[in-house]
Amino acid sequence: MKVESWSFLTNHARVLLRIADDPGARLRDIAAGLGITERRAYSIITDLTAAGYVVKQKDGRRNRYQVQAHLPLPEPTSRDRTIGEILALLAGADPVP
Repeated sequence: MKVESWSFLTNHARVLLRIADDPGARLRDIAAGLGITERRAYSIITDLTAAGYVVKQKDGRRNRYQVQAHLPLPEPTSRDRTIGEILALLAGADPVP
């Protein structure tokens, strides 16, 4: 019997963690680090940007990303926690201001 691998975190959460860790990460590096395609990484960053959780800024030919850590989680049952608090918990760091 083959056991499929799975991840506790969604790809959206994993991309958000990667961006929080390295705001200047290139799209191809994010994709390669997470084992997803560049197209999928782009789609996830577009989702996160459209939802307001990430701000994308041009820095020369590259993009820099800024996580909006003060925003609440999108789940109605978890709105008392901010993105920054959850990212800090998952990364084992102090909360992002």
